[in-house]
Amino acid sequence: MPTTDRHAVPPAALALAHALTAAERGLAVFPLSRTKLPALRSPHHDERLPTLCRGECGKFGHGVYDASSDPRRVRALFAAAPRATAYGIACGVAPHHLIGVDLDNKPATDAPAALRELALRHLFTIPATVVVITPSDGRHVWLSGPPDVAVPNSVGRLAPGIDIRAAGGYLVGPGSLTAHGVYSAEPGTGHLEPAPCPPALLRLLLPPPTRAYHAAAGPGVRGEQRGAGLVQFVLASHEGQRNTRLFWAACRAHENGLAETLMAPLIAAALETGLTEQEARTTIASAARLTATRGRR
Repeated sequence: MPTTDRHAVPPAALALAHALTAAERGLAVFPLSRTKLPALRSPHHDERLPTLCRGECGKFGHGVYDASSDPRRVRALFAAAPRATAYGIACGVAPHHLIGVDLDNKPATDAPAALRELALRHLFTIPATVVVITPSDGRHVWLSGPPDVAVPNSVGRLAPGIDIRAAGGYLVGPGSLTAHGVYSAEPGTGHLEPAPCPPALLRLLLPPPTRAYHAAAGPGVRGEQRGAGLVQFVLASHEGQRNTRLFWAACRAHENGLAETLMAPLIAAALETGLTEQEARTTIASAARLTATRGRR
């Protein structure tokens, strides 16, 4: 990563320099604000009805869907976001199909210990890979996923304090300046490539099998009833399970041909539980990709 004196270079220029370095490694990047949110406002923010546009309109402002490893596009993105001080790295996209294991540093959760316990219980080890230190002294462990599997984002599903950033999600890149401080690569790891995710860990990251939904729905249940049940399933979410429940419900909706009908109700339900519209759309988009991947097998 660049070693430029941070005090001698404007934050936006420094963020761009780090983003370009990441892009040279094949990572798809886009500008973030000091709040770690996308720095470019959606071009659809004034539209009355929700839109599923992920950049097809040709304009910037679609968050993680703006991400690119093309240096010309990266420069254009940052030129459109002159106040960006950080950059995001899109997960789940080629060539690395990045999976980020976000380990919280709060003593009450002890996420590193929880991950070690999972590794012992399920017989896997975390290989040498890129590790990014967060301003709160947490850790982002970078792993590479298989190209034909879309791993969902999750919050606390593996264990308290362990979040997963994957398909449709993003990680804050090393060198980024945020309101809470600077993200930096752990010494000795910055030059590494993201290591393959251990198969046993990958199995833990994937959503429940489809048959669980059919068993819960029961035979002969009409599509409208199934749709209402999925919306209620999301509405019953508690903190720490909102993304997981929304992802699961969206997968079932796609598999049963209800995605178009349930898009707006599922987003509305997600907003009721406390997710933002961007988070809800990202999770639903991840579900769409996963079900499409399964259908091609």
